[in-house]
Amino acid sequence: MSVITSPAFWLALSQIILINIVLSGDNAVVIALACRSLPERQQKKAIIFGSVGAVVLRVILTFFAVYLLTLPYLKLVGAALLLWIGVGLLSGGDDDEDVEGNSGLAAAIKTIIIADLVMSLDNVIGVAAAAKGDLLLLILGLVISIPLIIFGSTIILKLMTRFPIIITLGAALLGWVAGEMAIGDPAIKAYVEDIHWLHTAAPALGAVLVVAVGKWLAARNGGAEEAAGADQPAA
Repeated sequence: MSVITSPAFWLALSQIILINIVLSGDNAVVIALACRSLPERQQKKAIIFGSVGAVVLRVILTFFAVYLLTLPYLKLVGAALLLWIGVGLLSGGDDDEDVEGNSGLAAAIKTIIIADLVMSLDNVIGVAAAAKGDLLLLILGLVISIPLIIFGSTIILKLMTRFPIIITLGAALLGWVAGEMAIGDPAIKAYVEDIHWLHTAAPALGAVLVVAVGKWLAARNGGAEEAAGADQPAA
């Protein structure tokens, strides 16, 4: 009990909460993107369950973060996965029959958890450092951050309805993060560390790639649907 009443405990807890607020902006965008094609009654469930699941996994990941970030090729795999998620969210594959296109509640929750897990590989380092090995601090800080992430996701989701351009910007953000993650992989970091322009070019290329491929797939899917509709006999 004396630990909880100490100023150092509350200072560290405040640091963890602040870190989570700052680092969860892109995660809130992912959550909103994954939920945007769900019925309104399912959006709240997806946001809550997805956020809770992501935070639980983030707690687990934090204990192994320092070791995981030293493994070669892990970030490259994570970057590729993030690019795939970004393209999938932007391509508009959300037909009623296509559960993998995030039209289903379970698929949206899965997308939220996977994307958050990948994007948290770097973020958890800051949280682990602030917690200084204190399990209670770590869990409390992350649990308190859940309503903050949920609130942010809800706001972004509403803005997406009014301003569709945010969907494109959100997908581009995933591509940007993927580019940053790729060049930070231990397997190639030594080769690109001194190529300063690449630290901007790689994230920019990731953002452009996600938007370009996602838009192309969306246009192709839209064309296929129109063709299918034209083939249907008139009632």
